[in-house]
Order: sequence, then structure tokens, then C-alpha cells
Amino acid sequence: MNIVVCLKQVPGTTEVRIDPETNTLVREGIENIINPFDTYAIEEGVRLKEKHGGKVTVITMGPAQAEAALREAVSLGADETVLLSDRAFAGADTWATAFTLSCAVKKLEKPDLIICGRQTIDGDTGQVGPELAEMLDIPFIAYVSRIEEIKEGYLRVRRMVEEGHEVIETTLPAVITVAKEINVPRLPSLRGIMKSKSAKIETWGIKELGVDESKVGLAGSSTQVIKVFFPQRVHQAEILEGTLEERVDTLIDRLRNAGLCQG
Repeated sequence: MNIVVCLKQVPGTTEVRIDPETNTLVREGIENIINPFDTYAIEEGVRLKEKHGGKVTVITMGPAQAEAALREAVSLGADETVLLSDRAFAGADTWATAFTLSCAVKKLEKPDLIICGRQTIDGDTGQVGPELAEMLDIPFIAYVSRIEEIKEGYLRVRRMVEEGHEVIETTLPAVITVAKEINVPRLPSLRGIMKSKSAKIETWGIKELGVDESKVGLAGSSTQVIKVFFPQRVHQAEILEGTLEERVDTLIDRLRNAGLCQG
């Protein structure tokens, strides 16, 4: 079984900074981690490989430092890795990100299943998985909490919904996004850690993908961040003086003048 897992390296802190010129995250000097939801995707991919055979290929898009996330994925059981890194990819929204990932998937050996985490903790949109499936023209299932059966050309899963669960069957290949209820991610083994240190990280840029630069990164993004700011809340309070009756009369007058009281 040929399984592809898409992951993202995200800031491992809530103390993030925004570049005022580009309105993008400043990642320099910040510890980065694998997006927590993506660790469940890696674990599920490795479990499927262990049960059915095959291989797990992990893909991420990001700067050179994202190589660390791929090496960690190898230590957790991934077999092959691909880093999509090019200045042309910078500033991508979910659409441009999904397009770049789809180009990379098409360049790989045809996968049976593509697994993503349900969302990232920085963007928090949950859009890349379904957009990737649309661009690859294959089925998509979100919030998968259990893979009940998988075999050549067929998949049955349980997915979470507000009222409980749904059981869905689909053909393969397909894209799924997994919820944290699907498994408990393992810790790296000593053998895995040693393997990750010498693992070859395949790196592809825009030349290797053979795509138009206008379709990736900021240039290929359908949405752009115009302004980022922190809301400023101003609170004003006043203690009314006088007797109870005087304070009630003053309050009613204030409300009437503000158009919040009639009569």
C-alpha cells in the first residue's frame, strides 16, 4: 500500500510575531514542531503500512528548516520524505499550498491513500485537505476517527459528526483528514532516530515540479492578508453619586440620551 502523509511545521509557541511588511509569521528564532494534528496522520499511515505492507511518504512545504520535521517523521516510521522548498512558494494561502502539494503528489508513485491532519494550529482553517482532494479529483472524507476496512480500491471509515458518527465507504485513491481520536501517536524508537539522522531528504523546488510560478506562493494565492492587528479594547466606568433615587434618575437620563431607553 502506497500512503502519502502531508504535514506542516508550525511554531511551537503562542508568542508569535508578525512581519509588518509581509503580514506573515516570523519564524526565525522560534522553536518549530510538527503540527500536532499531523502526528496522528503519521501514526495512522505507519500503522496501515505495518498491517498491510507498502511504504509511507511524508511531504511538507516550507523553508530549509522544515527538514527537521521530516527527519522526525522518519524516526516515527516514515520511509521516504519530500521537502517542497523554494522562495516562489513563500506566502502561499491554503489554495496555493494545496496546489503545490497536488503537483508533488502527481510526481510521486500513484498513492492509494493521502492522509492529513484535520487542521493546523497556526492557520486553523482545515482547508488544505479538501482542496488537495479537489485538485487531484479524488474522494475526500473529513474528521476520520477510525479506519474500519481498507483494501485495494476500497476504504470504509468512521467519521465524527455533531450527532455522533457516520460510516462512509469510498473508492481509492482518496484523501482523508484525521481527528485525534483515531490513535495515540508513538514515540520515536532508537532505531528510528538513528535512521532519521542518515535519511535522504528529497528536495523539490519550482523547477522540479515544473509549474508556473504565478500559480504558487503569494502570486498564486486567492486570498491575501491585508492587515494584521491585535484588537484594542477600551473600558470606561463611572460610579454614580447621590441617593438611590438620584442615581436611578441619572442612569435613566444617560440611557435616554444614548438612545437606549424610551419614555
